[in-house]
Amino acid sequence: MHVIIYPNTYKDPDGAITGKIRSCLEARGISYGVYPQDPISDGDFVIAIGGDGTMLQAAREVRSLNAPIIGVNKGALGYLTEVEPDCIEEAIDRIAAGQYYLENRMMLSGRIRFANGEVMEDTALNDVVISRCGSLKIQLLRISVNGRFLHEFHADGVILTTPTGSTGYNLSAGGPLLEPTAQLITLTPICPHNLNRNSIVFSAEDEIEVEVLPSKDGGEQVMEASFDGSAVVKIKTGDRITITKSAGVTELMTLRQTSFLDILQEKL
Repeated sequence: MHVIIYPNTYKDPDGAITGKIRSCLEARGISYGVYPQDPISDGDFVIAIGGDGTMLQAAREVRSLNAPIIGVNKGALGYLTEVEPDCIEEAIDRIAAGQYYLENRMMLSGRIRFANGEVMEDTALNDVVISRCGSLKIQLLRISVNGRFLHEFHADGVILTTPTGSTGYNLSAGGPLLEPTAQLITLTPICPHNLNRNSIVFSAEDEIEVEVLPSKDGGEQVMEASFDGSAVVKIKTGDRITITKSAGVTELMTLRQTSFLDILQEKL
């Protein structure tokens, strides 16, 4: 067994939690590497130290390993993190004994087609957020689903989220909570400037396109598209981003079969 330790140095500034995990692994004869100091080429699972943001970052940066991720909670709510710092030894023993469960979480694929013909793609476990940058003006966005026009939003932006991401920005913006292993895509407007403030829940098989329109006076709008809050791309009038279910998944490791309702009760 080989373990990848993925610490958030802001959450574990003195390295105390990282050191505790290293000591536990060494005492049990389990090999490990610490990202990004050590060269990483393979691993049986990843231990992320931090909060939900750290879990999302780990999912992005070590995705090539195709290894399940388990989190040690040093964040606030920690919907994705599984282990509290004082339970690290017990968690490692249970994992070594094979006493764990795996959950596949759907991801989103975003394909941006710029007006100049360029194309870029990225993925997200939590959400893809299209939001204003700089200007305080209301933004105009055209939404199409499976090639058919749905709605034009006058808003600060829109959030497209997976069920895993429903407890993040989507929740703060008034969107619904979704069972995290479901196969759905939710669109939630950010501060819409009309009476239609409701989120829309789509099938995971739907294709959702967001087009940046000209401003009300015909001028160019400049916005940002962010993937899990880290990869940020500037987009402007004429650019389009297509959101679909990703072919890849993120595998999370859990030590208990706890219902989503129990987790909500605990965290909220």
